[in-house]
Amino acid sequence: MFGYYFRLGLRSLMRNPALTALMILSIAVGVAASMTTYAVFRATSSNPIPEKSSQLFLPQIDNWGPTVTAENGGEPPRAMSYIDAMALMRDGRAKRQTALYPIETTVMPSDTSLLPFYVNSYATYASSFPMFDVPFLYGGGWSSTEDDSRAAVVVISRSINDKLFKGANSVGREINIDNRMYRISGVMDHWNPQPLFYDAANTGGFYEAAELFIPFTLAINLELPTYGNQSCYKTPDPGWEAWLQSECAWISYWVELPDQASVDAYRNYLHSYSSQQQQTGRFNWAPNARLHNVMEWLDYLKVVPPESKISALLGLGFLLICLVNTIGLLLAKFMRRASEIGVRRALGAPRSAIYQQFLVEAGTVGLTGGILGLLFTGLGMLGTDLVFEPEIARLAKLDTSLALLTVAVAVLTTVIAALYPIWRAAQVRPAWQLKSN
Repeated sequence: MFGYYFRLGLRSLMRNPALTALMILSIAVGVAASMTTYAVFRATSSNPIPEKSSQLFLPQIDNWGPTVTAENGGEPPRAMSYIDAMALMRDGRAKRQTALYPIETTVMPSDTSLLPFYVNSYATYASSFPMFDVPFLYGGGWSSTEDDSRAAVVVISRSINDKLFKGANSVGREINIDNRMYRISGVMDHWNPQPLFYDAANTGGFYEAAELFIPFTLAINLELPTYGNQSCYKTPDPGWEAWLQSECAWISYWVELPDQASVDAYRNYLHSYSSQQQQTGRFNWAPNARLHNVMEWLDYLKVVPPESKISALLGLGFLLICLVNTIGLLLAKFMRRASEIGVRRALGAPRSAIYQQFLVEAGTVGLTGGILGLLFTGLGMLGTDLVFEPEIARLAKLDTSLALLTVAVAVLTTVIAALYPIWRAAQVRPAWQLKSN
């Protein structure tokens, strides 16, 4: 019967092409507006590392005191001082831990036809690669032994490898970074988690992918300054050593805690460490420490732009308005066929048959509107940079999942919108229609 009802629906839709086109266009525009804004919201609020987001935590330690942190509601600094980061690394209370900070580096190609170019770089520890599930095309990360020896090793991105080595396996070869030679330990495959959870405090969550990593210990030995935020409640003394011994917060620190027991144990450790600093006289205030997993940290930083939430709500509201218009159009269309419905009912057709026929017809309208809505959604993606920052707008993509969702939403919402008009049409009394006609 579905095929029969489908043919009846098509025949009915073609009787009044103007009204049919108006319904399809209304659905297509409403679905496209909601799906375009949803694509941006989905990209900005997605889980950047779903397999491990509940196991990766960023600890915070209040090394400034309540007088300073009162301006931030008593919350500790978003980053960590070098003193605290190194103390936590030495204690090694987590399954894995790493400190990292952004640095400014320039690659000097050996090919004279290529100009030097800046790359988005970080200083980190070897454990960060298995912690963050960094995929490798060739090789892998360096070892903890090379961390300890401050070895001149580097992990580069696939794009750098393609540019310098034409995509060949470059593991073991050397690369010139700021006039210093580094041995390539590994080449990352495509890796660009969005939002950039591991450095959200500096990037706001949306920035270019990391392209190069060097050992944290080597960066400190070379006195490479941070390219990120430097939060100091008082000006440190001049000199690199004085900077390291200051209370400035500039290092992102991450730990991997695989279960709730280890989370509780590490939280107690942070409290004990802060108490120990209080006893030594470094802190003269009560312990104040925090521990956030990935999604809690992104929520704390308010990484999701408020405009993406607002636009998603506006897109949904626009879809509802379009559906209200569709309800009116369907009601007018179905009630104009009251005589046809009356004849069918008089010939013995049950109300369920009327429901099935018109539901198939409404689904056909929704399907056509969804297909047209795909085209409008694609056009909407091209205009997202007019509303959002380029770093955010480029994340919105019309992939397979969004295309399927667009069509499904169009069909489902149209069928739901058609329920009231269909119910009204099914209430037609055959005797009245036969008498009047």
